Amino acid sequence: MKVWMLVLLLLLPLPLTASESTEGDEALDPETLQQMVRQSAEIFKIEDGVSIDEAIESMKLRANLRNFQEVADLPLSDQVQAMGGEGNYMRILAFCDALIANQMVKHDIIYASFLPCRIAVVEDDEGQGWIVTTNMDMMLHATDLPEDLEVVAREVRDTIYSIVEAGRTGDF
Repeated sequence: MKVWMLVLLLLLPLPLTASESTEGDEALDPETLQQMVRQSAEIFKIEDGVSIDEAIESMKLRANLRNFQEVADLPLSDQVQAMGGEGNYMRILAFCDALIANQMVKHDIIYASFLPCRIAVVEDDEGQGWIVTTNMDMMLHATDLPEDLEVVAREVRDTIYSIVEAGRTGDF
């Protein structure tokens, strides 16, 4: 399995529960499910000349500048090695503004599935670095938001994409 496909599976909640996906005629076909998963993620190439370490450092600095707290740093490739496996570099960072998260979940519990905002950094078999995150526009439109929460959700989207852009380009 390609590294980026594994990351997508780790990052994204399944669009249907197991019981929903097996009930009667309403089950979605595999092709539709694959399209849904692909559309729920954004994949960005790290620019040539930007190392993975520089990308990660830039993302952490940008998150700090935007007042988003780093709440998790999961070095999955280190865990794979510790378990005796081999694989490409894979690390998931998670960022959050707890007050905004609280507001969104109070409005609709579905937003808990997006928490915290995850950004994966992976390396493919050719050594190219990639940044993968949730399609934040899908998050924004997961439910009908009142105007005040839509403004906040747009700020979250813009912040996550700003963090990704910092990593992609190596800018602070």
